[in-house]
Amino acid sequence: MIKKAALGLSISLLTSQAAASDWLHCGNLFDSQAGELRGEHYIEVDGGLIKRVTRDQPDGAEIIDLSDKTCLPGLIDLHVHLDGQSGPQSYMNRFTEGPADLALTAQNYGMKTLMAGFTTVRNPGDSYNVTIALRDAINAGTVQGPRIYSAGKSLATTGGHADPTNGVKHDLMGRPGPTEGVINSPADAKEAVRQHYKEGADFIKITATGGVLSMASSGENPQFTQDELETLIDIANDYNFHVAAHAHGKEGMLRAVKAGVKTVEHGTYMDDEVIAAMKENGTYLVPTILAGKFVAEKAKIDGYFPEVVRPKAAEIGPLIQQTFAKAYKAGVNIAFGTDSGVSAHGDNALEFEYMVEAGMPAAEAIQTATTVAAEILKNDKLGEIAAGKYADIIAVDGDPLADVKVLQDVDFVMKNGEVVKR
Repeated sequence: MIKKAALGLSISLLTSQAAASDWLHCGNLFDSQAGELRGEHYIEVDGGLIKRVTRDQPDGAEIIDLSDKTCLPGLIDLHVHLDGQSGPQSYMNRFTEGPADLALTAQNYGMKTLMAGFTTVRNPGDSYNVTIALRDAINAGTVQGPRIYSAGKSLATTGGHADPTNGVKHDLMGRPGPTEGVINSPADAKEAVRQHYKEGADFIKITATGGVLSMASSGENPQFTQDELETLIDIANDYNFHVAAHAHGKEGMLRAVKAGVKTVEHGTYMDDEVIAAMKENGTYLVPTILAGKFVAEKAKIDGYFPEVVRPKAAEIGPLIQQTFAKAYKAGVNIAFGTDSGVSAHGDNALEFEYMVEAGMPAAEAIQTATTVAAEILKNDKLGEIAAGKYADIIAVDGDPLADVKVLQDVDFVMKNGEVVKR
């Protein structure tokens, strides 16, 4: 019997909880461990988990018919910012929007991300811890959205890429400290990590160099000393946090890698020395090619970015895909991340196209958003369609290994055994 999931309702209202034991019939199935398509399969879903994957058709079972589609594990984006989206107005929003505004914004963008087939995301930086609150609300079933791993507020130095008072007139800005995510010593680093633990963060994000969109002149200068980084990562390890490092410039990136960060986000000016250090330390590159292309294009538009931002976007943005290609060819570990929130939420799958364009086979690109990303998150229930894993399953028309662009049009999304898009 074919299960009909409320056809005709708008996607945003569509939800269908799987029965005690439901089945999906997939015309083709992507094996994320092997990076291969395995042909026709049936998947049994029970209580939010995958119970069985088989080639045998079940007798008398209720079946969701995906026999004309390719099924894949729910995708994982390791770099999104759900509480906003860049644009000419976004620099003024911080003066007019409070926690309630950003929480509603985050839930809206979370749904766009989920509908695009990304059932799990890592959010490396927000304001007011709104993605921690959203994570908890989703986990409690209060609202829908992707599974979220949140860093809360990114950690910066005074004037650094994640200093929230950059560009604010002096009598408004105050002096943020470790509680607000701004640190200037090893002692501050300890306090900030412990504060994040107290607030419920899942990992730590640092801005190891300058950035493109912040109201500061340099997009690449190092912004932490070596002893600050080493102390921060030692304390993070005590709390079982991995550390993600935003980094464009070489020196700040090299310091972060040597100190032991798990991932480098962007990695624009990575050279052979940095590549060697990343390979030696097992560091992952989260390339965010999509964000680079987005800011490079918008830098051509008068008034889209403030004048202090525009030259950084024009210079750094076009380089990220080239850096990715170099790092991949050299054997650096690669994990999937888009920096969506710079670009539009819901367009995450464009990153696959750009990865393949730069030389990575489609199967490997998909693995960076499934098995590889699951390893970074230390969650062995993610990233694979197999017994005992979360019932996070998506379906698309066509063969994503032949044309990875089909992932930009996801027809079916199940998260935790619940059909959220049909």
